[in-house]
Amino acid sequence: MSFNSAVASRHAAPTVGAAGNGVHSMEARNIHKSFGSQQVLTGLNLQFQDDAITTILGPSGTGKSVLIKHLVGLLEPDEGEVLILGQDLWKISEKERYDLRTRMGVLFQDGALFGSLSVYDNTAFPLRKHTDKSEDEIREIVTRRLSEVGLDKAHNKLPNEISGGMRKRAGFARALVMDPAIVFFDEPDSGLDPVRTSLLNDLILDMHAEHQGTYLLVTHDIRTARKVSDYVGLIWKGKVVHYGEAEEAFASGDPFVRQFLSGESAGPLGMD
Repeated sequence: MSFNSAVASRHAAPTVGAAGNGVHSMEARNIHKSFGSQQVLTGLNLQFQDDAITTILGPSGTGKSVLIKHLVGLLEPDEGEVLILGQDLWKISEKERYDLRTRMGVLFQDGALFGSLSVYDNTAFPLRKHTDKSEDEIREIVTRRLSEVGLDKAHNKLPNEISGGMRKRAGFARALVMDPAIVFFDEPDSGLDPVRTSLLNDLILDMHAEHQGTYLLVTHDIRTARKVSDYVGLIWKGKVVHYGEAEEAFASGDPFVRQFLSGESAGPLGMD
């Protein structure tokens, strides 16, 4: 699918969502989380729009990555509910939670590839671990995914033999290999120059237009947020202070929203 087609598709009306019956794919309700005396999330509420790309922004240390860890089920909230595909992650069994995680894909900052495995074997890893598919079936899926991210000729390369941008794309292919309903991107543009960041953003748009799903990006890059977002959420002091359509966010008159998205020094956000 071309980039222009992807951009057109992302402006189509979102569907009810992967959970079915009007249930949102992903929701955080009154999440509180502290580490010792440090309060990180302080009553965070966020209902994600299904089959859309949501970008979460906010100052450093305000809880963005901690939110992702709650949504993936790596952290249990001190208080509140994390609902994934209609199920509270912490009111189900460990096996049920494990099964839910197979419905999610995650692209970490550095791609998080296994250094001793080839790009092909890294991408095939979730299929070999979580399914009983034959190697022929796995080969067809992995070859298609790597082709989609432009890594047709990198199957046998080790992670240290390819560029940082290629490692990101390999991580993206692995995140998509199980056809997840939800995909998380934890600062996918970290360490990339502006051109490669823009190319990665194009890829995110193309893959979402092709496969749909609920995508959540955490980033500090306002250009990334402008380019890929259907919805934008801003977190400040452990709470969501804005969530809505991207165009609305970038046109907001709210002092914090306007200051953060414009990068101005004048406003409620200071150095502390």
